[in-house]
Amino acid sequence: GIHRRHSVLPDFVPGSSPRLFREQADGRLAEPGTGARNRVYEEEAPGLALAAARRALAAAGAGPASITHLITASCTGFANPGPDLRLIQGLGLNPSVERYHLGFMGCYAAFPALRLADHLCRSDPEAGVLVVCVELCSLHLQVQPRSDSLLANAIFADGAAAAVVRAPPPPADRPRFALSGFGTCILPEGESEMAWTVGDRGFDMILGGGIPSLLAERGPDALGDLLASVGLGAGDLGGWAIHPGGRAILDALGRSLGLPEAALAVSRGVLRDFGNMSSATILFVLERMMRTPAREGAGPVAALAFGPGLTVEFALLHPLGVRPPAPIRSGRA
Repeated sequence: GIHRRHSVLPDFVPGSSPRLFREQADGRLAEPGTGARNRVYEEEAPGLALAAARRALAAAGAGPASITHLITASCTGFANPGPDLRLIQGLGLNPSVERYHLGFMGCYAAFPALRLADHLCRSDPEAGVLVVCVELCSLHLQVQPRSDSLLANAIFADGAAAAVVRAPPPPADRPRFALSGFGTCILPEGESEMAWTVGDRGFDMILGGGIPSLLAERGPDALGDLLASVGLGAGDLGGWAIHPGGRAILDALGRSLGLPEAALAVSRGVLRDFGNMSSATILFVLERMMRTPAREGAGPVAALAFGPGLTVEFALLHPLGVRPPAPIRSGRA
């Protein structure tokens, strides 16, 4: 289901000079150490984050002076000073902007970031929060012929995405979502199926083949509990934004939830064009959904993402043209 992916590395382009994955005399690829991979993260992540942030600010019609809080999320590298400081410098944000970093959460990290932004805006009616997710998954390609490594190598890619969250209503002509509810739950029987650890030769991914069937088996009940925590049922929804962790996950959830193929079209499109970019991916899905004005009377969008734990994160968003209900506090199932 993936036609194209992106990487900050030239290593995957024929004829280019590789930065990490060099062929040795015996024809095998060298296995770069974690330090070498992380140095590329230090060099490349800030610029990618800055490009995404500039686009988000422009799309929201928000100037640097309107940003009071900055939240970054990443699980594919570590650096301090990191992308957050480079964002302040590159965007010309106030040096006193409050900074928060959500590290090593995995594919679902955009939801805790948006939930924190939501809390900040509810506590300060003048708050303007910039959320930036940047992931360089291709730095952690693994040479070992293990099924986990082969699957991770086949689906993950690099990308960055950003969102502006504000308490004051944006101009009516700006595409937008209203955040009205969040939820989270853990499927402990899936803990051994997904993990992300720091190894000597990059970060090691455990990615079991049982994840799609587990989500299909437990997903409907978990989603029902999460929706009930914000006072809704599946019939109240007007759209789905599901993290495209892989084609098998989308297929399994689509069958178990009884979704028409059109409900997964945007998620499949992002997977096709970009692969799985970890935490940034769900923001790519929401950005595409934002381009199409909501039908009059359409219900809210249910957004889902998954990660180690096995963790399921949920957000409820009301698109442009839909009057959101009174704000709902975060729910937990």
